[in-house]
Amino acid sequence: MAVLLPSATMAQTPKTGGMLSYAVTAEAPTTDCHSTTTYAAVHVLAPHYSLLLKVDPDNYPKPKPDIAESWTVSADRLTYTFKIRSGVLFHDGTPLGARDVKATFDRLRAPPASVLSIRKELFSDIATIEAPDASTVIMKLKAPDASLLDTLALPYNCIYSADRLEKDPNFPEKNVMGSGPFVHVEHVNGSHWVGKKFDKYWEKGKPYLDGFRANFIKSSALVTSIQGGQVQAEFRSISPGERTQLVTNLKDRITIQESPWVCKVDLLFNSEAKPFDNAKIRRALSMAIDRWGASDALSKITILKPVGGPLLPGSPFAIGNDQLDTLPGFGRNIEKARADAKQLLADAGFGDMKIKLLNRNVNHPFTPLGVYVIDQWRRIGVMSEHAQVDVAQQKSAIAKGEYTVALDAFCADSDDPKPLFLQHLSKSRSPRNVTRNENPELDALYDKFKASTDDVARRALATDMQLLIINGAYSVPVLWYSRIVAHTSAMKGWKALPTHFANQDLADVWLSE
Repeated sequence: MAVLLPSATMAQTPKTGGMLSYAVTAEAPTTDCHSTTTYAAVHVLAPHYSLLLKVDPDNYPKPKPDIAESWTVSADRLTYTFKIRSGVLFHDGTPLGARDVKATFDRLRAPPASVLSIRKELFSDIATIEAPDASTVIMKLKAPDASLLDTLALPYNCIYSADRLEKDPNFPEKNVMGSGPFVHVEHVNGSHWVGKKFDKYWEKGKPYLDGFRANFIKSSALVTSIQGGQVQAEFRSISPGERTQLVTNLKDRITIQESPWVCKVDLLFNSEAKPFDNAKIRRALSMAIDRWGASDALSKITILKPVGGPLLPGSPFAIGNDQLDTLPGFGRNIEKARADAKQLLADAGFGDMKIKLLNRNVNHPFTPLGVYVIDQWRRIGVMSEHAQVDVAQQKSAIAKGEYTVALDAFCADSDDPKPLFLQHLSKSRSPRNVTRNENPELDALYDKFKASTDDVARRALATDMQLLIINGAYSVPVLWYSRIVAHTSAMKGWKALPTHFANQDLADVWLSE
């Protein structure tokens, strides 16, 4: 077995040719990058599209050029000017220029009525976008945004053709046509997705592969498919047990890459469903969960492990363990926490409760976590029905507010705090808020955080926001993920990052045999 750390470098000379076959254990409901949050979309769409900037896997999380070959920022940090590289073609043969970039980011920040831009709030500080000529894009901001370049490099910011959008704003929902390293060939629902090498890709010599095939398979069949050679990789994650099984059986034919992961499972309360409009009840149910015990038990069988607040544990703005230990639901004295939780329920007039916990019917990691949480609540006199449904049903119910309490994953495109705070902003402001509450105090802190360039001030603001989130307990982390990626040792040129959304265009991937 080869074990690679995210910082490992590949010094071998890439070979050209071959088809990469990999697994995707879910299927996205849309092909529009701008409207979706699921990895199942980006893992098939990223190879077909270019970005303005993209994450540099060798210098994560810094951005590097994609179709913007260079950029400048004005002294007041309100004007960003991008030089668009020449010779970039869409797969239909038409040239990609500044007008297409403008149309794409206008769609992201101010979408037409028929279009959902799920990350719209991230671009709210852009006042205007100008394309004075084919190779220049000028973005002018209403206020400074310290995270703007990171935001522009998010992997779902697929560059679309302005001509196609002009004719039909919903063109990307029905067609896959970008300027990335691979041309879309076919999509067979429930079976596979195929792309072939784009011979006129702007970066000469790339991609190295002739093409790729993404096979839609159930997670339960993943290890068997890798061992049997039906697929060479799966880019999301496997469990610790699956890692052991693959390493035992395939030895040096399998490579394992491990990384932190900007993914967590949150405990969600619908603030419009009584009695969960009451902060005491929400806080009590969060406090009853022994997260440290969960980490120890569940990390042996699932990808869940790190205990942390709303930001990635160990990242620059995250709350450290010493401070976490003082916060409701994150302390290590679970007996005291449960006694306090019982008192909160009594104070709210609910000595005993019966609730329904909405969860995914996905064994890894949702079922074991749901069982664990229900057992924790039982210890403070709260009985819960474990309502497990398929992912599409669960996502739909949560989005429509047709739930009371739920467990669901939240994965960000980057570990920058800005996208991670999106789910906590007021519902009227952010489509990613599924708890349906308004939080003007946090909104105000978020705006100050975005505009500040002083690290000390930003750290203090980030801490204040995390304290509001944990104490408000509308949406509060249970555990974070740890990423374990397995791929055949013959697959080269790819690096696991703390986000499973970035570095998926496959332009640098090659096969040694």
